[in-house]
Amino acid sequence: MLGGIGAQELILIFLVILLLFGARKIPEIAQGLGKGMREFKKAMKETQDELTGPQTPEKRTEGEAKKSDAAESK
Repeated sequence: MLGGIGAQELILIFLVILLLFGARKIPEIAQGLGKGMREFKKAMKETQDELTGPQTPEKRTEGEAKKSDAAESK
């Protein structure tokens, strides 16, 4: 399953977490963890865009290409 962790081990881990934090606190912890992961992914994407952004040429839509081609031919 997950690197040698079976279903019994996962159930035991979940029960220990339930005992430590309580049933009311677990959704709050999961929500905070999800927000943190979202922020991290966003920061990673922004950093990657900054590093690769200037190297790629700007893409034009078909409408913009027609307008600029028509302006150049006049």
